[in-house]
Amino acid sequence: QVQVVESGGGLVQPGGSLRLSCTASGFTFSNYRMSWHRQAPGKERELVATIAGGSTNYADSVKGRFTISRDNPKNTVYLQMNSLKPEDTAVYYCHAAHKWAGYNYWGQGTQVTVSS
Repeated sequence: QVQVVESGGGLVQPGGSLRLSCTASGFTFSNYRMSWHRQAPGKERELVATIAGGSTNYADSVKGRFTISRDNPKNTVYLQMNSLKPEDTAVYYCHAAHKWAGYNYWGQGTQVTVSS
């Protein structure tokens, strides 16, 4: 049974930090490109960061503030978010995409709210 579970969201003041975690099970984690996406109210879901092997990519809006990393033995991907802004408020989703086949899985999302 495939599971992708996010955690670590919450309420934080502007300028603060949060670390999101996404733990997967039921598939070979190392064969998947992992990414974080977010969706703010009234907006489309957008890609935040991706990691595959040693390569990472970020949306321009989070470059220099967010860091994506993964721990393959723990089947976990992280998103370290620093210098948070109110516009970072969204539901953050973890996504797993197989590197060469069509399988992909979404987590249920975790709410991040940046407000004073």
